Amino acid sequence: MSIRLLTASAVALGLVAFTPAAHAQDAATVQQAIVVRDAAMRSNIAMDYVTQLTTRFGARPAGSRSEQQAAAWAADYLRANGFQNVRVEEFPLVGWERGESSAAIVGDNAQALVAAALGHSPATPRNGVEAEVVRFSTFEDLQAAPEAAVRGKIVYVDLGQMHPMQDGSGYGPQTRVRGAGPGVAAAKGAAAFVMRSVGSDEDRMPHTGTTRYVDGKPTIPAFALAAPDADQVSRLVALGQPVRMRLTSTARTYRTTSQNVIGDLPGATRPDEIIVLGSHMDSWDLGTGAIDDGAGGAITIAAAKAIADSGRRPARTLRVIFYGSEEVAQPTAQTGNGGGVYARGQGVALDKHIIAGESDFGADRVYALRLPAGAQGSDFQKAATRVLYPIGVLASDRVETEGGVDVGPMGPLGVPFFGLAQDGTRYFDLHHTANDTLDKIDPAQLNQNVAAWAGLLWLIADSDVDFRAMKPATTPATPTR
Repeated sequence: MSIRLLTASAVALGLVAFTPAAHAQDAATVQQAIVVRDAAMRSNIAMDYVTQLTTRFGARPAGSRSEQQAAAWAADYLRANGFQNVRVEEFPLVGWERGESSAAIVGDNAQALVAAALGHSPATPRNGVEAEVVRFSTFEDLQAAPEAAVRGKIVYVDLGQMHPMQDGSGYGPQTRVRGAGPGVAAAKGAAAFVMRSVGSDEDRMPHTGTTRYVDGKPTIPAFALAAPDADQVSRLVALGQPVRMRLTSTARTYRTTSQNVIGDLPGATRPDEIIVLGSHMDSWDLGTGAIDDGAGGAITIAAAKAIADSGRRPARTLRVIFYGSEEVAQPTAQTGNGGGVYARGQGVALDKHIIAGESDFGADRVYALRLPAGAQGSDFQKAATRVLYPIGVLASDRVETEGGVDVGPMGPLGVPFFGLAQDGTRYFDLHHTANDTLDKIDPAQLNQNVAAWAGLLWLIADSDVDFRAMKPATTPATPTR
């Protein structure tokens, strides 16, 4: 395999060995990546984009007028910054509008609660839902509960506080309750579903998020309680007191459209070879979607722009995509998801998609580079380390297999992924809440993201490395004695 990537310093360090003829070419390629990286660190494009996006349009729920207007504006922003073949590709969507909601304990110990309806859950009857609460401390306990213990009651699942982790790995075990819990509760005859917010904060701000349809239909009214209110309900249950709750919601669904916004920086010599830079345009309605995921769009557009402004075009095409409708579930797998719509629409063109990456984890610093299987320990990884280590990004042995919600549908169709892992320690303090606002972005950390993306993308785009052809290293057999 031919890789045109290296620097003289890397050779001196013994990282990689190249022939003298290749050495000069590879040194120039990596030196240009360093130039691009350093220019990106000083760029103001990312902060400008996310500031304008969140200020002009605020929250951008999937399929809403604000998401549609933001997409049209973003297309113009791409054109103004030199992107070509800019297009807005619409697709049908079932939109969801929150309306008004409330939660309260009634009867003995009556008190108001701070809660938010979960996405795509249906409205309550006009007078609300009032019933006794039955609490479960694990999802498995709910799944195992007899129907008689649940029927007619409000199911409350409290897994306890989510632990903040740098890689965000505490999210998955909790979010499956949000997605599948209402359907399980509905199948047992529950009147409504409530859960502790999926978040790592102790603020009295509930985290919203989507629920899943069952057989193409919504389930039962579903809500998330802010962490202090979840604790309050759990303490009352622990005291042995019957807890009766009243919930109201005027949520509704409606037919609409969402869209993917796409812009290219065509490659100089191999423009048919595509590198996808993904993020999503839509957000939840409680905040302004600054970290989820205005920042991701800001990072990817600024990284590509830094390469364009360097005065040199790489060999391959950089494609920025602002996906629509990432946040919400849809009645079927074939409707509504921007990532799936794009992947299905490419057909055989996906064969020329070299690699894809996604920025959808806020704006705090990048700390690790993850590459497809087979790239660990490769010359490419070593050259990337030369570019990224000075800004605090370490090479990881962890293989990037998922990409993210938006680029993920390309994976089963053969497209490899890279990942620039961000520090997610505080991400789930803010995620899906009213606290997701522009002031939470640190401009210096945002630009470190841009620099990491720009340096890495230059290396990929101006090389002939074939990640599809890489194979995992074979582990030597253990000698027998």
